[in-house]
Amino acid sequence: MPELPEVEIIKQSLNKKIKQKKVKKVIIRNRNLRYKIPKNFSKNLKKQKITEVKRFSKYLILCLSNQSYCLLHLGMSGTIHLIENEKKYLTNTSFYNSPNLPKRHNHVEIIFDESKIVYNDPRRFGFFQIIKNGFLLKQRFSHLGPEPFDYNFNKKYIQYFLKNKEKNIKNFLLDQSFVSGIGNIYASEILFSCKINPFQKANTIKEKDCQKIVIYSKKILFNAISKGGSSIRDFKNVSGKKGNFQKAFKVYQREGLNCKRLKCRGIIQKKTISNRATFFCNSCQK
Repeated sequence: MPELPEVEIIKQSLNKKIKQKKVKKVIIRNRNLRYKIPKNFSKNLKKQKITEVKRFSKYLILCLSNQSYCLLHLGMSGTIHLIENEKKYLTNTSFYNSPNLPKRHNHVEIIFDESKIVYNDPRRFGFFQIIKNGFLLKQRFSHLGPEPFDYNFNKKYIQYFLKNKEKNIKNFLLDQSFVSGIGNIYASEILFSCKINPFQKANTIKEKDCQKIVIYSKKILFNAISKGGSSIRDFKNVSGKKGNFQKAFKVYQREGLNCKRLKCRGIIQKKTISNRATFFCNSCQK
């Protein structure tokens, strides 16, 4: 699943290509995504201008000229393909890139005058949703915690949230009601930078380590965005450029390799936490 940095790159890419463009037509080939697309979906989008593409957590938000919003979540396997000028110039703005538009699972097309975006999703865990106004949009996200970049994601917040909780700290970083946007890749990288064992119980995390989680969450995600995201299975932005943050991975997908921390002789381990692969150093993350 794409995480906050990858969705941010998609947002930036789409803003360059569809911002201020008017929706000419919407084609729905399959309404049965995670939430069934309602019959009035096309009507709500048609003739509306995309004033801006925003993001919250792992959600894309198409801001419409009538002050409503089209919410888009890519789920596990959703991809967005951009086709311009009816030429065979295909780029893919999603986490998992394919060089050509897939022949199957193209569920939604949003068509503009000289381009269109195609939503493809083999597993159909993604969804579209029309939100009528800003108040309802805020309510839609009320179950989510702050983003790592939010001022409210601070040491005191983490201390309060983790108090008396025995769940391991890795699971908390993946808990979207605690902090929004962090997924499996960045949870592993953040905990490595903090020298925190992913299996450590949340209520045993020290004050100084809470501050480290704040600092490194911001630092690592910002760095990932600046490098264009992590190219897992060939993630590319709308210009066809790969992300580079995977080259900076310290632990993720490095099972059996030497720890990159200076003077550490540990080996990167891979364990499973809540059915998720977790990578950590067996020495400096004890």
